[in-house]
Amino acid sequence: MNVVAVVIAVVVVVLILVALSIRVVTQYQRGVLFRLGRVIAVRQPGMNFIIPVIDRLSRVSMRIITMPIQSQGIITRDNVSVDISAVAYFRIVDAEKSVVAIENVYSAIDQIAQTTLRKVVGRHTLDQALSETDSINADIQQILDRTTLEWGVEVTLVELKDIQLPDSMKRAMARQAEAEREKRAKIIAAEGESLAAAALGDASDTMMAHPLALQLRNLQTLIELGVDKNTTVVFPAPLMSAIGEIGTFFARETTASAALHAAQSPPAAAPGAASTLDNTPDSVKVGALPN
Repeated sequence: MNVVAVVIAVVVVVLILVALSIRVVTQYQRGVLFRLGRVIAVRQPGMNFIIPVIDRLSRVSMRIITMPIQSQGIITRDNVSVDISAVAYFRIVDAEKSVVAIENVYSAIDQIAQTTLRKVVGRHTLDQALSETDSINADIQQILDRTTLEWGVEVTLVELKDIQLPDSMKRAMARQAEAEREKRAKIIAAEGESLAAAALGDASDTMMAHPLALQLRNLQTLIELGVDKNTTVVFPAPLMSAIGEIGTFFARETTASAALHAAQSPPAAAPGAASTLDNTPDSVKVGALPN
């Protein structure tokens, strides 16, 4: 019985040691193996064996990690206070450095990303921060890369996520945008008036060269207005020609009236004849004939 108990105890101990010596590294991980406190190897994905108690295997994720950068109160170069948040994407490219070179790589990247965001945005004006986000993102990424490569980390992308402006600045920008829109509207209207005036000038030149074209245009306008048969259309004649025709008419009528009046007036009688006529009896004056 003692032998059986010993065998069972040995088997149990062996199984426990085997269980303690097996380490599984997943596909997206790398294992950094420490033996008595020293790095001796970087283990690949799969089943790996270690010496219990003596060895320690640290697993490091090699996937791209998304880290939000909390909102930072930043004063731009033109002294405008803004709150800007961002997001950083990075991945570990050297598992050994990420474990040995720095204590907590995630916390370190979070802190360096916040300070870099404040430093880069502070070198730009508000208009540049709003319009040149791609340039700011590239600058932040380059600064982070120079620092984090020593930790075995590669920053793949940095993007500004949100820019919060003061309410007074929002109102000022709204007024500026409204004024800009009004300026564009006035410019477009002026350009339209200029083009319309040029087109009307060309049309007037054509009508001056071809008087019949004006009459045809008048008839076309009458046709367009006369679609609705219940509409009464008052269509004025051309002003200058109408005035000229009216003046000619009045002059002709005045001349004709003067000629008619001159033709109907009797000729003036001699003085003696007038005296004789006045002394004749009334019967003679009315043209009575003697018996």
